[in-house]
Amino acid sequence: MGPVLAGVLQLLALIAALALCYVPLGNYMAKVYTSDKHWRVEKWIYKGIGANPDTEMRWPAYLRGVLAFSAAGILFLYLLQRLQGVLPGSLGFQAIDPDQAFNTAVSFVTNTNWQSYYGEQAMGHVVQTAGLAVQNFVSAAVGIAVAVALVRGFARSRTGDLGNFWADLVRGTIRILVPLAAVAAIILVACGAIQNFSGIHEVGQFMGGSQQWNGGAVASQEAIKELGTNGGGYFNANSAHPFENPTPFTNLFEIFLLTVIPFALTRTFGIMVGSVKQGYAILATMSTIWVGFVALMMWTEFAHHGPAFQIAGGAMEGKEARFGVGASSIFAVSTTLTSTGAVDSFHSSFTGLGGGITMLGMMLGEIAPGGTGSGLYGILILAIIAVFIAGLMVGRTPEYLGKKIGSREIKLAAIYILITPALVLVFTAFAMALPTPGNSMTNSGAHGFSEILYAYTSAANNNGSAFAGLNADTQWFNTTLGLAMLFGRFLPMVFVLALAGSLAEQKPVPATAGTLRTEKPLFTGLLVGAILIITGLTYFPALALGPLAEGLAS
Repeated sequence: MGPVLAGVLQLLALIAALALCYVPLGNYMAKVYTSDKHWRVEKWIYKGIGANPDTEMRWPAYLRGVLAFSAAGILFLYLLQRLQGVLPGSLGFQAIDPDQAFNTAVSFVTNTNWQSYYGEQAMGHVVQTAGLAVQNFVSAAVGIAVAVALVRGFARSRTGDLGNFWADLVRGTIRILVPLAAVAAIILVACGAIQNFSGIHEVGQFMGGSQQWNGGAVASQEAIKELGTNGGGYFNANSAHPFENPTPFTNLFEIFLLTVIPFALTRTFGIMVGSVKQGYAILATMSTIWVGFVALMMWTEFAHHGPAFQIAGGAMEGKEARFGVGASSIFAVSTTLTSTGAVDSFHSSFTGLGGGITMLGMMLGEIAPGGTGSGLYGILILAIIAVFIAGLMVGRTPEYLGKKIGSREIKLAAIYILITPALVLVFTAFAMALPTPGNSMTNSGAHGFSEILYAYTSAANNNGSAFAGLNADTQWFNTTLGLAMLFGRFLPMVFVLALAGSLAEQKPVPATAGTLRTEKPLFTGLLVGAILIITGLTYFPALALGPLAEGLAS
């Protein structure tokens, strides 16, 4: 079997697995967020935190809950790292430096999981399990909660109530993420991923010296890092490490994990707004972009330019021989079109155009299918922009899901789509203009610029993957990337929840002959076009200086 055919067959198998899970998982998540019953363990949690899960919240109260919970998470994780030297199970590792502790705390709480450290050489068992792993669960649950609040804004009318943040957070964690991650961890252990709390030990001799490895609760961390679209690896090599990702099957299984919830949430959305066809339209948009990007990535990485590529069967530099070009291409596209950031290959070693595709996937806003929750609310914001564009074409007040898109709604949507590009481009401009940050680049020219552009694109979009050529463990990058992650996560949520509150207060508008049918293929095409055009106009100059220049020169 040739490598191209193998890659295509893996893609088809992945699509089949996602299709099998789409309806049952989507239905289950809709039931979770519409049920009025509480599990006993959930009642204990509500009592412990002093929350009344039956109290409805308007958007300012919902937002305060999101921000307060996330701020507490950042503080706890920061202190846990700073105190690591005196904690049990630290494996002899010392406290993390303040700037790196800030960066890491913000990173995991914002669902980014950017890592400027070597996991196996910096973090002990307590920080990994009680700190990083916990945030992998709850940061993903926060994203789903905000998405559900926006969906309620479309589904409800003449009320500003969006549900209860604490109930949504707890249910997302207890009923969805924990059981799914437990099953996934068992599968990974059965396939060879490690799961233990062993210390540092020698495993043999390597080039005349001893080689040392430490164990850890790797399979459980790997399961939730993919399922929650987090991405932070237990080891520096991330999902290219055999302890995290032992076989081609686990590689495909991990891609399945990082895409299954974002895709299934479109079904949840359709059920909650009373029209599964609307969910299918959003699913079709996501799928079109995802499959298109995978096909384009495979084409760029399998293209044979020179004898080295011909012998290897494609651009094998920086890719695991266990997985090959096809599987690595699927993983790279899936991890950058979601907010996962996990990698099974080094994106810096991709071809010039291939590296550009990974960047473009993040620049789209990671909405195909996007992160857990963030992908859904991101593409719904862009759907509002699309219906607004359609309304301008025909001279009619735009409507979406029975709600008028007036000046307030379009302003909130416009601010949302401007925040992340502003963070990426402003921080990149400062890093290139100042003398010190440029010293962290290991390459010059277009590729060196791509390293910095990729870093801020990854941080501001809460992706977390790295181009693998930039030394980001400096005070400048730890601080500025931390700020980009912080603002890139929570500023958009402000406008998402404000928009949800505005929509929930409206009364429904009856459909007429002039209403745009947003469940039809025509709207799907319009939405795909709007996404690509908005991104192209925003980022094309920066892409032209980096990956496009490099790709055209090769």
